[in-house]
Amino acid sequence: MKKKLWILPLLIGILLIGGAVGLVVYNMYESNAAFEKSQDVMAELKQLIPDPSPASVTTEASTEPPSDDLFAPYEEPSTQPPSEMRSVNVGGEEYCGYITLPQLGLELPVMNGWSYDRLKMSPCKYSGTIEGRDIIIAAHNYNSHFGRIKELSQGDEIWFTDADGMQYFYRVGYTENIDGYDIDHMLGGGSSDWDLTLFTCTLSGQSRVTVRASLEEEEK
Repeated sequence: MKKKLWILPLLIGILLIGGAVGLVVYNMYESNAAFEKSQDVMAELKQLIPDPSPASVTTEASTEPPSDDLFAPYEEPSTQPPSEMRSVNVGGEEYCGYITLPQLGLELPVMNGWSYDRLKMSPCKYSGTIEGRDIIIAAHNYNSHFGRIKELSQGDEIWFTDADGMQYFYRVGYTENIDGYDIDHMLGGGSSDWDLTLFTCTLSGQSRVTVRASLEEEEK
């Protein structure tokens, strides 16, 4: 009987490894599906949005209320109210523009307002505006979306092209991890410490990888 006791831990180990492999495969499938969807939207957006031209910004306070949470674990899904940023409709969804991350080789559409279902398709505007210099954009941690933003370094460029074809140039200032429930920290500092924020969940889901960037004042 004792000789067979080793079989149980072996079987448990095999099941755990199989579950982990299955999870990785599923995440890869979701990431690829999200990337294909976002690139289909990008193709349509570029037909609807004028060719990019450099833009200047004057500061206006944002009146948009913050979200209930930062996609905190175990919270009920919530939907961000529509913002005052102009948008274009693609496939029944409103997009306020698209974001380009040259260092990561990514160009992705940005939905004008967020929900959990929308995040499966595209990065979403979480709060703020370009004019308010406090825009926050969130996305899932798929490698095809924001899963690699932790690789961005100080001085790296981020471009945002709005629905009118106006292009804004930002440079990464710093990266930080923010607790999944710390809304005040996420929203704090806009227009004074940073002008654009990108964030996504860590693998544990307990905190948010957050990239802060400042607007380049000079036109390119």
